[in-house]
Amino acid sequence: MTTVVERPVVSDVRPGSSGAAVAALALFETRRLLTRLPVVIAFLVYIGWTVWQGGKAWDGYPALQDVDRATQSAPMLVGLAVLLSVNRAALRSRRHGTEHHLSVLVLPPWRRTVAHALSAGAAALLTAVCVAAEFGREALRPGAIGHGSVAELIVGPLIVLLSGLVGLLMAGLVRSALAGPLTVVFFLFLTLFGTGTSDGWSRWLMPVVVEPTANTLPSDLLGRPAAWHALYLAGLALCAGLLAVLVAGGRKPVVMAGVAGAVAMTLVGGVAQAGGDSPGLVKARERATVNPDQVQSCVRRDGSTYCAFPEWGPRVADWAGVMDRVRSLAGGSAHEQKVVVRQRIEARYGLSGDAALMPLERPHEVTVGTRWGGNRVPEFSAAVAGVLVAGNEKASTSICDGRMVTVMWLALGGESDPMAALRRVRLNDSVTGSDFVLQPTDGMYMTAAQTEVLRELLDRPRGEVTARVKSHWAELTEPKLTAARAAALLGVKAPEGDDKCLD
Repeated sequence: MTTVVERPVVSDVRPGSSGAAVAALALFETRRLLTRLPVVIAFLVYIGWTVWQGGKAWDGYPALQDVDRATQSAPMLVGLAVLLSVNRAALRSRRHGTEHHLSVLVLPPWRRTVAHALSAGAAALLTAVCVAAEFGREALRPGAIGHGSVAELIVGPLIVLLSGLVGLLMAGLVRSALAGPLTVVFFLFLTLFGTGTSDGWSRWLMPVVVEPTANTLPSDLLGRPAAWHALYLAGLALCAGLLAVLVAGGRKPVVMAGVAGAVAMTLVGGVAQAGGDSPGLVKARERATVNPDQVQSCVRRDGSTYCAFPEWGPRVADWAGVMDRVRSLAGGSAHEQKVVVRQRIEARYGLSGDAALMPLERPHEVTVGTRWGGNRVPEFSAAVAGVLVAGNEKASTSICDGRMVTVMWLALGGESDPMAALRRVRLNDSVTGSDFVLQPTDGMYMTAAQTEVLRELLDRPRGEVTARVKSHWAELTEPKLTAARAAALLGVKAPEGDDKCLD
């Protein structure tokens, strides 16, 4: 007789083998996740959009306290792809009917969940590399100023991590292939109708907090609780990941403690980020708006004085270049007029305000803003020219006669492409007819006749027009000058358009 003795099968699990198995599975899932078509397409679109947009938003002169926030929205696309892919990966065994085969492996379900969570972390790390490259490219530009925030920069990677772990949690709670797509739809709805639409503390509950204006403020006046918001997102991500492990059967003391800690992180970050502006910040914003001279540094160049906030010191050379170009075209005493260029902001409402700056009434003082490049250059040129002709900013915004021809010639005559600059400096991007001329404070107005005369001047040799402007400077800057008289003095044909200003 043969006796068969049944013995329980004991798996050969040596100390550390489970950890090594989790790491091996995490590497496998990471490779599969990063090569899935939705994730690949999302990263390609993200990287392509970032490369294509490089420098355009800042006209080559970025303020790094704005650049760091600009890195937050695009990773949301990657996050949605990661959410869908992690969810499908976690449901793979159920979808293929292989769950009973996996039960004989060394890894219980909760450890496999940990491996999926680590793959989502790898996608977040790859996103962090992309964010660092995007910010680094802008920071290395010659015209970059200001300071970025690490807390703002990690928001994008945290969104990807949070999305992946939410997808993992949904796989444990709703074991259906529809759970992932429905969660993506919900996230899209939340993004389209929730981000940036609410006011006050509630907007900080969203993953990305978009500011309603494009104002650039000194980095110490932003008042964004970026660090608390990053803590809030990190807490949400940990909550989702640890709850997914808990649902999968990982009811270990360390997991339970981790859930409690993650909830505490989320609550601390969520409450702290809703605290509002501190009294010190409110006073600092008031001082920078009303008395900027108390916090600015001033330097002199070629007789003119340039006063700027500390982070904008490198911009002085650019402002001085514009000043020299405009003055070189002027005649009379304006050719050597000493001007004070004052950087001004409206910071009392933080990044949510969009109030216009009032024109200065002090003689020969010009306003310059915190943004530079693109349209901002001819706008500043127009402001300088208006002060050289009218004497102060308040008077220049009230010019309603042929002196606008002189002002705009000074502003645009030294440009390499004056017609393009004329288009950029006008409200409706027009080069014919009447239109408003933009500048850092209130705009000026050009009639159709003045525009005709200016176009004729811009088509003529610069030296010829400059000589005529200087020789007739006194009459060209006389109040009540008509566009027809300005044309006669400058040797161009009389305009046919209307020369009547707005009432």
